[in-house]
Amino acid sequence: MDGISLYNAFIALHKPQLMLSGVPEQFWYTLCKKLNNQIFDSGLSFQLVQIDYEDVEKKPYDPLWSVIAIREIDQADSSHIYLIDHAWTFKANNIKRSLQNVPGLLQRMCNLMGITCNLVDEQIDEVSKQIWKYANTYSVAGIELSAEDRVPVWYIMDELGSGITHSDDPNFRAVPFIHIPEQITYTLLFPTKFTEEGETITRDFVEAQYQNPLQREAMLIPWKCYEHFNELFEQEEPNKKYFLEGHIVESLPDLDKLSSRNVTNNPLKVFSEYDIINEHLSSPDFEIVDNEAEADILWYLGHFKEYEQLSINSPNKFINQFPFEYVITIKDLLAIIARRCTSNKTNDKIFETSPIWFPTTFNMKTELPNLVAYYMQRKKLQFDNHWICKPYNLARGLDTYITDNLDFLCRLPLTGPKIAQKYIENPVLFQRPNIGAVKFDVRYVILLKSVNPTEVYIYNNFFLRFSNKAFELKDFEDYERHFTVMNYTEGVSLFRLLCEDFKTAWSEQYPSYDWTNIEKLIQDMFRELFIAATSKQPPLAIAKSPQSRALYAADIMLSWHQNGDQKSIQPKLLEVNWMPDCKRAAEYYPDFYNDVFSVLFLDKDVDSCTKIM
Repeated sequence: MDGISLYNAFIALHKPQLMLSGVPEQFWYTLCKKLNNQIFDSGLSFQLVQIDYEDVEKKPYDPLWSVIAIREIDQADSSHIYLIDHAWTFKANNIKRSLQNVPGLLQRMCNLMGITCNLVDEQIDEVSKQIWKYANTYSVAGIELSAEDRVPVWYIMDELGSGITHSDDPNFRAVPFIHIPEQITYTLLFPTKFTEEGETITRDFVEAQYQNPLQREAMLIPWKCYEHFNELFEQEEPNKKYFLEGHIVESLPDLDKLSSRNVTNNPLKVFSEYDIINEHLSSPDFEIVDNEAEADILWYLGHFKEYEQLSINSPNKFINQFPFEYVITIKDLLAIIARRCTSNKTNDKIFETSPIWFPTTFNMKTELPNLVAYYMQRKKLQFDNHWICKPYNLARGLDTYITDNLDFLCRLPLTGPKIAQKYIENPVLFQRPNIGAVKFDVRYVILLKSVNPTEVYIYNNFFLRFSNKAFELKDFEDYERHFTVMNYTEGVSLFRLLCEDFKTAWSEQYPSYDWTNIEKLIQDMFRELFIAATSKQPPLAIAKSPQSRALYAADIMLSWHQNGDQKSIQPKLLEVNWMPDCKRAAEYYPDFYNDVFSVLFLDKDVDSCTKIM
């Protein structure tokens, strides 16, 4: 293949990536040539040097290495784009295992990071702490990729790349690049301004600008002195624009058109995209149909947005969603809704924000400075500072990390929108035979029947998930110790326990804590949540929609709460799930969907469901 054909083929594969990364077009041909011929010529232009601090005291933020130009570099010269190799590619929850198992990796990282301790365990711990000063990240997008494949990847460049220091006014950029034919990732290093011989090579470690300048400063904490640790960390509710960001606009139903709606068909015809409903809805009051047009009840798996059109064209149909229900099913918005329930003042004795049933939560995209201030003030008081960081809208523990490392917390916003939630360090545990005391969570099915007036039911039979290893506040890379969702993880056992069997075991393990009282706290928590979630006009809250009915799953944990000498159990709401997997519910309780549909669509009272508001 001649040079032109080779270049055209290269551009056909890589142009979107190059444009998204902001690589100037003038460098593309040189890049193609260097990749094709495997030309690694950075040594002709740069030199890695170790910084000598013998005559001055090295400060915590002072770098160990620097890279200098050994020739004049003109940013207009198309030859000045360089391939930088990656020394290590890893997932954030697999660091220690890699250091233990990959030959030579630990020693290379110790040399790169200037770590001099001799014991292997100490070296691994120190590399795990220091790694966030050197790590960079990328993720691979694509609708054909699974959620697992889109989880961000971290990498450390080779010694030259890792020696480049930060500047707010840099002379180079460094961007990750996947060479598709090889399926190998490199970093592309190229100049943004004229660089003199002998000048230090720098790049901006946080290229994005933010509405709040402190957000950028906080993201640079691993490398720069930060002066705002004692700032106030109180949070304010964002404006209407924030609630709409990233969402397709939903229309609202025409309430006048629905004022005289009349649904009298018997049986009610159900069109469902969820196979589990089609298999298990057996009541003679309902009939499964394949045609949406003839259905009285539409049960979709995708997001529905056209409520106004539905109210005008089909006022007598039901739909299994509410307008703007995402205010409780997306994690950052759920935190905002929960904070409405109280004045959000902090209890200084325990340093918890309120409501007490919702773990202290910060939006890492907009509230990182608040998180840093709260973290540092907890640190001064010697309180536990472990945080669990989760994407706004992923489940099953994907892209979720537990850490007390401030550097890592400050790097995570680069990987996409996330919340940081105070990790429950004192969970109520469940004794599993032959294993010990493990973490568990409880899933409640919630039925939202109406908004304004708001009617909410819970399905009385809750569902339980258990960790597979005894709980300890360590080994946070150990999924089976710190997480409870085992049914999506290959090669791990799944411990099942029905609701009534759990209650029996609970009364034996915690005879002083009546489950009925705990369940009342849980119901009160859900009631407060839905009052807050329907207290404002959309998009700030769930909208009124007489055609709407919805089913959610709420995951909670129980934690120990100390108030003076009194010890109590406090439910903690973790998340509310949209379109939850109810296969297990239908298998455990054969009338699950018959009861749920009877409550939602027939106004029937059933023993398995309790109205809480």
